[in-house]
Amino acid sequence: MVLHTPSWYTCFPTRFGSGVDQTQMAASTHGYNKAAISAVVYLLTAYVAFGQATAPRPSGLDVQTASVANLPAHQIRPNDLIAVSVYDLAPLNRTVRVGPDGMIDLPMLPGSLRAEGLLPKELASSVGEALKKENIMVRPIVTVTILEYDNRVVSVVGAVHKPLTLPITGTTHLLDALAKAEWLTPEAGPELLLSKPGDATPTRINLKALLGGDDMSLNVELLGNEQIRIPEARKIYVVGDVKKPAAVLVRENAAFTVLKVLALVEGVTTFHSRIAWIYRIPDGAKERTEIPVELTKILARKSPDVPLLPDDILYIPDRTGMRVTAQTAEKMSGFAGSLMGALIYAGRL
Repeated sequence: MVLHTPSWYTCFPTRFGSGVDQTQMAASTHGYNKAAISAVVYLLTAYVAFGQATAPRPSGLDVQTASVANLPAHQIRPNDLIAVSVYDLAPLNRTVRVGPDGMIDLPMLPGSLRAEGLLPKELASSVGEALKKENIMVRPIVTVTILEYDNRVVSVVGAVHKPLTLPITGTTHLLDALAKAEWLTPEAGPELLLSKPGDATPTRINLKALLGGDDMSLNVELLGNEQIRIPEARKIYVVGDVKKPAAVLVRENAAFTVLKVLALVEGVTTFHSRIAWIYRIPDGAKERTEIPVELTKILARKSPDVPLLPDDILYIPDRTGMRVTAQTAEKMSGFAGSLMGALIYAGRL
């Protein structure tokens, strides 16, 4: 029997030899490997080129908005500038200014869409629902970004170190605005007045509770167009024959009397009058009334102390006759002293 070697067997070297030339076999194998590698590289190149050709290109709006930092998400208001981008639907990709009525108009969609009061994500969902309703797209991918908020500022005025107008570019709370204004001056009163658009009266916020952190709900978020006003504390004015006339600040729930304010102004002088006067504006009146005070008796503890109210003026006259007499005596004593010195110098005494 004659055994024939298969033709494919000659393509591989054998351990026992097959009569095939080893050099020819190695050359054949090397050529086969080079051809296979070339084919694989060609296929990969063709696949990448095909993917780049068929991939959707971003619209000009996508490239533009990608280079603009998206502002923090606040509720959309009239005159805000927004960018609407719909994946794979270039005619809808555009910037839109919200109308004064809070509505926007987009091509291919009948009617207007309400944007006012919505967050960007909520408006994107509304646009997507409208596209599905009109059978324009089955599963639209919509993105809404804020390019410009219109007139989002907060004013901080009153008893602060740095009154300012603060633009709202991120999440901003009441304490953030006070920090930008470099906090309160010593003349600040006990309350803060916060005025919001549409409010008939401002909201009163206790500064001690706000700054102390007892109630974090007082640190409200500012959305824009609010005014923060910190009125100065009310005062009691002490003038006349006192050592240091001053305006005494009246803090929250502080009670003041004649003796207390006199202590704060370092007391009266030697020539104060027996009677002091309180000038006070009664509730509902326009003119101040005069209230006499027995100052000498109060100082001698022979009469009860008299309470004072914010905005009172405590006036302490001087005893003009006594002051003139004392000044005359001082001048005379000065003249006598000068004369005595002159006589001593002349050697007559």
